[in-house]
Amino acid sequence: MNLITLTPWDLLTTSSLILILAVISIKQRLGLHKSLLIAALRASIQLFLIGFILRWLFGDINPLWLVLVSGIMLLAAGREVIARQQRPFTGSFGYLSSTLSMFLSSFVLTIGALTLIIQPEVWYSPQYSIPLLGMLLGNTMNGIAISMDRLTSSAWQQQQIIEQRLMLGETSKQALYDIKKEAMRAGMIPSINGMASAGLVALPGMMTGQILAGSPPIDAVKYQILILFLITAGSGFGVYSSLEMGSKRLFDNRHRLRLERISNKP
Repeated sequence: MNLITLTPWDLLTTSSLILILAVISIKQRLGLHKSLLIAALRASIQLFLIGFILRWLFGDINPLWLVLVSGIMLLAAGREVIARQQRPFTGSFGYLSSTLSMFLSSFVLTIGALTLIIQPEVWYSPQYSIPLLGMLLGNTMNGIAISMDRLTSSAWQQQQIIEQRLMLGETSKQALYDIKKEAMRAGMIPSINGMASAGLVALPGMMTGQILAGSPPIDAVKYQILILFLITAGSGFGVYSSLEMGSKRLFDNRHRLRLERISNKP
């Protein structure tokens, strides 16, 4: 089966759908048109840019360039985590903790999958490492952003409840348990729903791409199952570690709630 190449006119035709949505937003005063157009423009530029970079990397497998590209992806993901929170932690803590959580989960799982499961001839081959890392980083980023936003927003809104529980003799861990539990659940919902609906409600992106590229459906299914499990595990480990660090940041050594460590501008 030959891959059907899309022309620039094909992409322009599809982009008209985004323009229609923007017009609807303007007429209905929804306030979404700027976000839609900026996001579509960013996606086009970023994807074409990474496409040219990957074409170059595929021709010259240099681990140093691979580390540089991976580092840029990680730093950009950390920035997006903070940008998606209404009340992020003040200072550099939020960025550093989120970046560290994504590094410990996504990078470790990517290296493990490449060396133990997929096992290409060159284990760090960009053909496998960059797409795999990108999928793990993107989904882990979403999970961490949702969970941390839920943690800080709930702590801000339920300040009196938390302090009352502290006055009754509970530790900071006990007083924040319900909020932390709900934040973990919220961060994991996208990954769990993705697994639950795969194949029945929707064909996941990687599987669809492989089938369109001519791969046998069963091979595409195997890779998709692998990716779904890695994404869920990566999101779970990343969300858990970021919540652990964030929960400790909300209190001092004497178990006192410190909301000044959260931005007061939603």
